[in-house]
Amino acid sequence: MIEGQKLRDEFQNFQDKNTVILGMSADSVKAQKNFCDKQSFPFQLLSDPDKSTIQAYEAWGKKKMYGREYEGIFRYSYLIDEKGMIEKAYEKVKVKEHAQEVLSDIS
Repeated sequence: MIEGQKLRDEFQNFQDKNTVILGMSADSVKAQKNFCDKQSFPFQLLSDPDKSTIQAYEAWGKKKMYGREYEGIFRYSYLIDEKGMIEKAYEKVKVKEHAQEVLSDIS
């Protein structure tokens, strides 16, 4: 949630740099819309309930929390150019700083 809020707060700066922001999770379309509305996100959150795209981006797998292992989505981000090529993968996202990190990478 914090990551999305920071991206929301910097949204105009991303637009000024002709950058599109998209989020994705395995949640339903309805859940994504409700979350987007509640957080006043000016960008789209995509739904991938069968996880096909999430898995294609290698953003799904085993995680550990409090000693318990489970499968879930990783907090990854990708900077993708206008041709659809990945320019940079962010695999260790620090939610409070991520928006600024991406903005500096596209400057």
